[in-house]
Parts: sequence; C-alpha cells; structure tokens
Amino acid sequence: MGCGDRYERVGQEALKKNYPQGVATNFTLTYTESQKEMTTLDSASSRVIAILKSPLNQDYDNQRFKYKVFPKGLQVDFFDDKNQKTVIKADYGIIYSQTNLMDLKGNVVIESHDGKKLETPQLYWDRKNKWIFTDDEFTFTNPEDGTVMEGKGMDFNRERTFLSAQKTFGIMTIKEEE
Repeated sequence: MGCGDRYERVGQEALKKNYPQGVATNFTLTYTESQKEMTTLDSASSRVIAILKSPLNQDYDNQRFKYKVFPKGLQVDFFDDKNQKTVIKADYGIIYSQTNLMDLKGNVVIESHDGKKLETPQLYWDRKNKWIFTDDEFTFTNPEDGTVMEGKGMDFNRERTFLSAQKTFGIMTIKEEE
C-alpha cells in the first residue's frame, strides 16, 4: 500500500513524452522516379524529381499519427520534366506521413527557374494531389511582366497551370490578345 502510485497526473505532467525514432543532422534526401516500371532484374534509368535538405530531421514515424519534423528549416529543390529547378525554403517544416501533407512555416519562399517568386509565412503542400495552398498573406513577384501581386489566400497546382488567389491587390499588367 505504501509503495503504490495512486497519484493522478494532470496538465503538463499527464502528457506522454514523444521521442523520435531517428534524428539526422545535415540531412539530404533525394527523390527519384524511374522512366518505366521496373522489376527486380531490370536496370533502367531514373531521374531526380526532388532533393530535400535540412540541418536537422526528427523522424516520429514510430507514433500512432506518423510525421517528420524539420525544426531548423529545410530546402526542397524540385525538377520538372525539362529538368528546370524550383526551390522552396522555409524556417520550419513538418511532413505528415499518413496524409502526405507538408506544412511549411516561417519565411516560406518559392522561387521558380524563370524568376517568379512567392513569399508567405505559411504554406501547405498536398503531395498526393500535387496541390499547394495558403490562407495567409502572400506576395507573388513575376519579373517577366513586372508585376507584384499581394493578397491573402492562394492555391495552385505544382505545375502552376491553375492558380486561384482569394483576396488580391498590387501592380498587375494585363496583356490583351490581338
């Protein structure tokens, strides 16, 4: 009776500690894609589609709801079919493994090969559906036509062939077709 622990823990004391199953420093992960479906006997060429770099990665895939954290920031270099690079940088990132959703926070910047730039404090990327969106304020700079668009709330596909901006303002040039 004297050795039993019947003390009821509450608040911060009741929270269970989560420990990562792995921690990596100076982390680099290269995503590749093969040109065709391969069997175990095939040797086919593949191409790099993305490179993720971070000074620190904490892997919590040992939890019920799996995730990976990049508490010191990350950079992702994407390569399209023409091998043109788009770079995404953020101060903090978390990848939810089960939902394929990536949450980027703090000075999020996307710079494409053609000089277009998107800046926002937070950005979500649905990797499965190749969809990118934010409900925060953003600044989109397009040096091709000299426009700077600011607003709140934007979503677009990875190829940027579809773009929807909810509330916008700024300097925009509209080209008329002949």
